[in-house]
Amino acid sequence: MTKFNDFFNKLLDPFLRLVNTKAMLAIKDGFLLTMPITLVGSLFLLVANFPIPNWDTWMSSIFGADWSAPLNQVAGSTFDILAVVAVLGISYTYAKNEKVDPISTAILALVSFLILTDSFVVTESGETLTGVIPKSWTGGNGIITAIIVAIVVAKTFVFFIKRDIRIKMPETVPAGVSNAFSAMIPGVTVMVGSMIVYALTSRFVGVSLTELIFKLLQTPIQNVSDTLPGGLFITFLMSILFWAGIHGPNIVMGIMGPILTANALDNQKILDSGQQLIIGENTKIMTVQLIDVFAKFGGQGITVGLLIAALLFAKSKRLKEISKLSIVPSLFNINEPVIYGLPIVFNPIMLIPFILVPITAVLITYGAIIVGFIQPFTAVQVPWTTPPLISGFLLSGWQGLVVQLTIILASTGIYYPFLIKQDRQFLLEEKEIEATIEEAQLEFAK
Repeated sequence: MTKFNDFFNKLLDPFLRLVNTKAMLAIKDGFLLTMPITLVGSLFLLVANFPIPNWDTWMSSIFGADWSAPLNQVAGSTFDILAVVAVLGISYTYAKNEKVDPISTAILALVSFLILTDSFVVTESGETLTGVIPKSWTGGNGIITAIIVAIVVAKTFVFFIKRDIRIKMPETVPAGVSNAFSAMIPGVTVMVGSMIVYALTSRFVGVSLTELIFKLLQTPIQNVSDTLPGGLFITFLMSILFWAGIHGPNIVMGIMGPILTANALDNQKILDSGQQLIIGENTKIMTVQLIDVFAKFGGQGITVGLLIAALLFAKSKRLKEISKLSIVPSLFNINEPVIYGLPIVFNPIMLIPFILVPITAVLITYGAIIVGFIQPFTAVQVPWTTPPLISGFLLSGWQGLVVQLTIILASTGIYYPFLIKQDRQFLLEEKEIEATIEEAQLEFAK
């Protein structure tokens, strides 16, 4: 086992070096700042599209035909600025970690993002309206550009400040004023550079950098992520990393979360435009909700199935106690007690089910969407601590509840034979301990 662990760690080293770079850490932590607005926006969107029959008809009879317009206004004002919040959060986090002025860095990154994005829209009649910020590029479609701009601007700002290339003010000048002058030289550099890039892309490509990146980079990445192999690989990677003692969901979803969120927002835009979601044509199936709510509810590995099996069939004291202590946190999607208490980490008995159960969940959910049992996910999200079955119902009505229940049953069945093997091992250990204690007591009695 020691040789296997050493070999496994060698395989992980290059990946860990990548995810632990300053840029990746800033992306992971910075994008978390979008969570409050997306969750709040989801609540309003959920009320506007609650998953029970005749909800719209019933609400219209009470509040009028346009009853959902204010709710959609709130939802649109959160999801449609996702890229803006991301560029602010990521650049702020990077600068904060580098111990330079994070506010100035974030503002400068936002300005750069707006310079690189078109400031006009073309109406259906062909008229060009200038002096606007198109929401089509400040939401999910601008995510990759926001990430790139945030990192480049933050690195540029740090470069100038740490090399003392700035306008210095006397020490008696207030810090706010001093920071403003310090930001001028890197600010001019970033703005001029952004202007040149915008001019070049507009002149030679005919589109802004934001639109160019969307077409050349973001769309292919989203298309790759929106495949069954892509979803299975994401799930596998989260599980194998967590089994190795590394918080796989935080690392993998820190990178893939923005892309999977953009997939869900694409579906929402189709519905907002009055069109229907058609599987195989205009719909993204692999979204952040599929992973978070259906492939890792109860915690990574869907260990709620393991705990149910343990509560029903375990005979060893260790498994019984661990399952009793872990079941309540698991209902709120916190499974660290069983991950590290059983443990599952570097436990060869639990490696196969810990990987296989989430993969099975992806297959079940993906299949349920393909056959039309549940609808593809849109912008609606639920707080990550929402208990299983409730989260499935809120997202997809009774059908979502049924899918989660099916996954729980499958999880319990898959974990069962491995649990029995683990239980027998613990029983042998407990018997050996009891025998040792009895021998010690007999010796003491003599």
